Amino acid sequence: MKTARAWYRSGRQWVIRATRKPRIGRVRFGDLDRLTPVSRDWGFDRGTPIDRFYIDRFISAHAEDIRGRVLEVAGSEYTRRFGGERVGRSDVLHPVPGNPRATVIADLERREPALEEQFDAIICTQTLQLVFEVRHAVSQLYRWLKPGGVVLVSVPGISQISREDMQSTGDYWRFTGASVKRMFAAEFGEDAVDVDVLGNVLAAVGFLHGIAAEEFDESALLEADPQFQLLMTVRAVRRG
Repeated sequence: MKTARAWYRSGRQWVIRATRKPRIGRVRFGDLDRLTPVSRDWGFDRGTPIDRFYIDRFISAHAEDIRGRVLEVAGSEYTRRFGGERVGRSDVLHPVPGNPRATVIADLERREPALEEQFDAIICTQTLQLVFEVRHAVSQLYRWLKPGGVVLVSVPGISQISREDMQSTGDYWRFTGASVKRMFAAEFGEDAVDVDVLGNVLAAVGFLHGIAAEEFDESALLEADPQFQLLMTVRAVRRG
């Protein structure tokens, strides 16, 4: 026989289900009622991928850090766009030969003494998830900076797998704000690291489907919900 407490709980659950909007079983999935994404190209074929929307804003907000000798992973897009005349020398990092834009061939998983204390700024976007020894990679970023140098990093939280990277180097990790803060604070010090968590459930669903940022109201993408951490950004300074 049900107690008064049990009757209360079951009654409360019935009220919640009956008043939930949209009604249970009545959710309309529309164009998302499918087993394949809207775009398998992250949204590049539709406009700006949602993660790139966040990354562009992050790098732009810290453009003043991009100065002196700058190292960027895979290309020099952000160095050129946001560094301007502050950049004295632009280097491009690639782990193996074959990238015609690369000026530095080095692996974040291995000690590279020749690169230690060489850079005033390092731009490392959407890279650490591809490095298995990720904590060693964070240590390398610290070592490669000159005292007073800044590293600007982005890492995925909620994301599809990169098929190309999975086939070549591997796609190993997804992060949270807590894990990123702990990794970078261990190397740079707690007070030298700023972590920002970006995304919400709408942005996450859109990104997983490859819907472009331009297809959303910008204010909706900028509403942060820490329960749905699509992307983390990190600014860390090597103290001099």
